[in-house]
Amino acid sequence: MRKLLAIVLIGLCCFSCGKATNNIPSVPVNFSAPINDPRLAPLTSGGGVVFISGYGVAGLIIYRTGSGQYVAYDRCSSYQPEKKCAVTLDASGFSVTDPCSGSKFSLTDGTPVKAPATKSLRQYQVSIINNFTVQVTN
Repeated sequence: MRKLLAIVLIGLCCFSCGKATNNIPSVPVNFSAPINDPRLAPLTSGGGVVFISGYGVAGLIIYRTGSGQYVAYDRCSSYQPEKKCAVTLDASGFSVTDPCSGSKFSLTDGTPVKAPATKSLRQYQVSIINNFTVQVTN
């Protein structure tokens, strides 16, 4: 009985330890720019969104919510992130779409709002320093 239990436990351990999939890679992000930078002009009011290239896995999305808070996400879709498919802005301006799979994500909190994605976009921290500089870090 003990041998059978040991074999079952070893088998479970061997088969349960698999490669983690569907995770957006964690890469260092440290973006900062003056709030009056022309690239950030759409963020002057709620609902504004900008895309910044060269940071994260597939670029950054910075969004200003209707309540005036800033949120930032990686543009890399959480559905099959190994493809590094960069999401694009929808016509509504409130969500983004993965052009590779058709998944949609809310800009308010990064959650998926249309399948096949089941995980949120990778979110980064946004700080406003001295009311003058936007900083996005992880």
